[in-house]
Amino acid sequence: MDWTTLLRLPSTMLLVLAAIALLFTLVQLVAVRSRLDQGQPLAATGRGVLVLVAFSVTLVLAGAGWGLRGYRMLTEEQPVLDIDARILSPQQWLLTLHWPDGATRQVRLSGDAWRVEAVVLKWTAPVMFAHVPPFYRLDRLSGRYDDAAQEAQAPRTVVALDSHGSLDVVDLKRLHPGWIPGVDTVFGSGVFLPLVDQGHYSVSLMNTGALVARPDEVTEQRLQQPFGG
Repeated sequence: MDWTTLLRLPSTMLLVLAAIALLFTLVQLVAVRSRLDQGQPLAATGRGVLVLVAFSVTLVLAGAGWGLRGYRMLTEEQPVLDIDARILSPQQWLLTLHWPDGATRQVRLSGDAWRVEAVVLKWTAPVMFAHVPPFYRLDRLSGRYDDAAQEAQAPRTVVALDSHGSLDVVDLKRLHPGWIPGVDTVFGSGVFLPLVDQGHYSVSLMNTGALVARPDEVTEQRLQQPFGG
């Protein structure tokens, strides 16, 4: 059970407890009315205090429950791209790109690491909490050298990726800014990871609009070895 599953459990429990507390509040509210009808103001006052306490507990439990649900929602991710790497020669790589829709593409890359950049449309908080994912357009894949001096002089590889993505949000936002209500901002997001032979990587997009890159378990172990295994 991962930590996102653990977050889901207390969230549900808190919301269930909030519902129980709300039901108790309504029962006490009915009891207050009944005591007043029976001419028992002191008893009605006591029940009224219980109503206030129970309603306060309801608000606290509901707020905590929705807070955890929102936190879990913000950490949810949608897959963007998978990358398989094979070395051809020192600092020369053949990458196979896999998109979620099943499309694939092979590209040659120079450098010690790969970098993926995307243009992301981020929603305002109310739209995000309505579980509307951010829109993105993959922009480019490029090679990256570990040595900054070599980066300035060595041949660089830049591959356009804008043929894949959920929507060309930049052009739509620029040409028709009033057509997309609830937009917070449009910005660039990028990630990079070191390359190893036979490495496998996944790129995903968080609901906050940030790209996240991860190697699989075997690739992670190889990256921890001297010189990438």
